[in-house]
Amino acid sequence: MDAIKERLPVPARNALGRLLNLARKRSLSVYLVGGSVRDLLLGRPHLDLDLALEGDAIGLARELAAATGGRLTSHRRFGTATVRGEGFALDLAMTRTETYARPGALPSVRPADLRQDLARRDFTVNAMALGLSGPDEGSVVDPCGGQSDLERGLIRVLHQASFQDDATRILRALRYAGRLRFRLEPRTRDLLRRDLSFLDTISGARLRRELILILREEKGPEIFSACEAAGVLGAVHPSLGLDRRASAALRSLAEGPALAPREEAVFCLLASGADEDGLRDLSGHLGLEGKVKAALFDSLRLRAQAPALDEADLPPSQVTALLECYRPSAVWALALTTEGQVRERALHFLRQWRSLRPRLDGRALQALGVPEGPAIGAILARLREARLDGRAATRDDEVALARSLATEARNQPAAATARRDR
Repeated sequence: MDAIKERLPVPARNALGRLLNLARKRSLSVYLVGGSVRDLLLGRPHLDLDLALEGDAIGLARELAAATGGRLTSHRRFGTATVRGEGFALDLAMTRTETYARPGALPSVRPADLRQDLARRDFTVNAMALGLSGPDEGSVVDPCGGQSDLERGLIRVLHQASFQDDATRILRALRYAGRLRFRLEPRTRDLLRRDLSFLDTISGARLRRELILILREEKGPEIFSACEAAGVLGAVHPSLGLDRRASAALRSLAEGPALAPREEAVFCLLASGADEDGLRDLSGHLGLEGKVKAALFDSLRLRAQAPALDEADLPPSQVTALLECYRPSAVWALALTTEGQVRERALHFLRQWRSLRPRLDGRALQALGVPEGPAIGAILARLREARLDGRAATRDDEVALARSLATEARNQPAAATARRDR
């Protein structure tokens, strides 16, 4: 209990205290459950308040919301509720058991006691509870051997049909193993490989969510490499996969500063071997839309542009013109999976060239006598090229060039009129 208090900010600690007082008045047993107990026993610094009770979780959450002025969100089908207030969020669920009508289906739930609730969970290390009120207060309830597996560093499923019931557990098993530096228990590893085909029973949206959760992990690159080694990525979709170069690129992406949106760049690397048809099918299957989908197709097109980027004596302005019509994340993926001149030019573009603009703006050009209209934009573009290529190192250089270009622009209509007169 002291460890819980140490890990909670004051608002969350106070909200938990109020909840337990309400539970004791109603003689309700409240438990900290699942990954929260796991992380507490491992001494990890962050603690989520995932709570369960044998009874009306939504009713108790409603009382807590009224007492704290928090906002209540509930899902009666699953008997779950969340109370959010200033500086805290408490998730509360009734203890329940689950049945699956078919592999991959969302579960049907009914109330159950605590031990039945723990028996429905994914892995033994997530099937523990700590009593916060009631007869088990201060005790760890561990019917599945979770503490033993914690000590041995093992991820173990609770029964042999676990991955068939919910194949997202395949991705979660590898995610937890990577995060905690654990290994899959041998029988669990065999079941995972046996049941890869059951990933086909999971909707694309749920698979996409699991992939995003992995890429947000600190050890995301290692987890994705483990997924590749186990055949999981290809089982999610044939267009996903990591060769040695893409795996190294994922590690580089995670270690350095972000040069573009990481999520987009990760998907570009995961699908770096796919063709256009494969990307189209992958996007439809996982429901990839918007910027991520655009980045995937830009990455494919950029791979075809690599020879053009490798030409000798290509000035920065031409590199910029070639690259700035693509998503920066696709350019980042290209930089991470290529070498030599292509890599250096792509990195220079991301770090410096794409953001470089003329020192002069439209108002400054008008003050120099450039009339308002298309000439302003044309001259600014020329000034940017000159600055990128080192031909306008100072503001005075830009002023001189702008005057020359303005004179040229004024003379062009006169020359055109003379040609028509002739």
